[in-house]
Amino acid sequence: MLQVFWQFFKLGWISFGGPAAHIGYFQRHFVQKLGWIEQAHFASTLTLCQFLPGPASSQLGFAIGFQRAGLPGALAAFVGFTLPSFVLMLALALAGQHYASQPAALAIVTGLKLFALVVVADAVLTMAGQFCRQPLTRCLAVVTAATLWLFPQLAAQFIALIAAGLIGARWLVPQGSRPNTVIKPNWPFLLLFAGLLLLPLLALNGTAGLFADFYQAGSLVFGGGHVVLPLLQGLLANELSQEVFLTGYAAAQAMPGPMFTLASFLGAQLVPTQPLMGALIATFGVFLPGFLLLLALQNGWQALAGRPRMAGAVTGINAAVVGLLLAALYQPVFVSSVTAPPALAAAALGLLALRVFRFPLLVLIPAFMLLGFWL
Repeated sequence: MLQVFWQFFKLGWISFGGPAAHIGYFQRHFVQKLGWIEQAHFASTLTLCQFLPGPASSQLGFAIGFQRAGLPGALAAFVGFTLPSFVLMLALALAGQHYASQPAALAIVTGLKLFALVVVADAVLTMAGQFCRQPLTRCLAVVTAATLWLFPQLAAQFIALIAAGLIGARWLVPQGSRPNTVIKPNWPFLLLFAGLLLLPLLALNGTAGLFADFYQAGSLVFGGGHVVLPLLQGLLANELSQEVFLTGYAAAQAMPGPMFTLASFLGAQLVPTQPLMGALIATFGVFLPGFLLLLALQNGWQALAGRPRMAGAVTGINAAVVGLLLAALYQPVFVSSVTAPPALAAAALGLLALRVFRFPLLVLIPAFMLLGFWL
């Protein structure tokens, strides 16, 4: 278990570039270098992780740890890979509490909010190309965005995702799907996942309510880490300002490891008297749903993915996720970051640098922080 922790801890400090890059790091390190998992098993596990809600790269690491040393190994892999980013995001939150009102801090936040606009716009374009290739999926994305612009409440997000899944199960069933087969999930983990999903019905307060909010968000994040922003913003809009959300979101782009450690930053902000406790609860809550589903379905995922209705439902949900992110691109991201034509011009040039010229994030982030002083 200690060996698993150490290998993932080392990767956690150098794994920049987002989930796709993380998967590449894992393939080179654990398949080619260490031989902990065969290439075929690696590929099949990756497919399952992409099918489930939550961060695919973190779930893949969890699965590799499980393959190597059982559940203790899975937990060691998660802690090792997440700990560097967790520490950095917690430090950022603590610094923000002490220096948030300083002029330099306000200028940096201005630049980071504008950088968040660039990153979300890039995510919308990328995910639209991946998940909205059919007329119906494009319609689902646009209708979802329009619905959330008109009705920005959290309930509308849930309804949109459920409706898209039902539409996909009816009209987006892929051609040549395999017939339904018997699935044998690990019922204790599946029941625990479902039971925890009902926690918001209890109207919990304090740390229990914090866990329930982040668990709920983690259960609905299909399509990548970028989607966690609108979900958490909808859940916590009455407790944190848009500036806090966008600062944490932009900073998460610069961190190694999983972008879901945005939850660490937000949790520390939500519990200022006990920031470490808040960060731990939020981080655990947002990652837990995907891990429970992975443990529940790993033995029967091929049969599940082969069900035609399920495959169609996932296609519909992914399209709605693009619309959800498109809605967030306007509110809160655009509204909070673009206050004058120079800011819009800078965002457009930043998007050009990111998408066309492939500038690395570690170059763009300090550039936008400096831009904040000028703006």
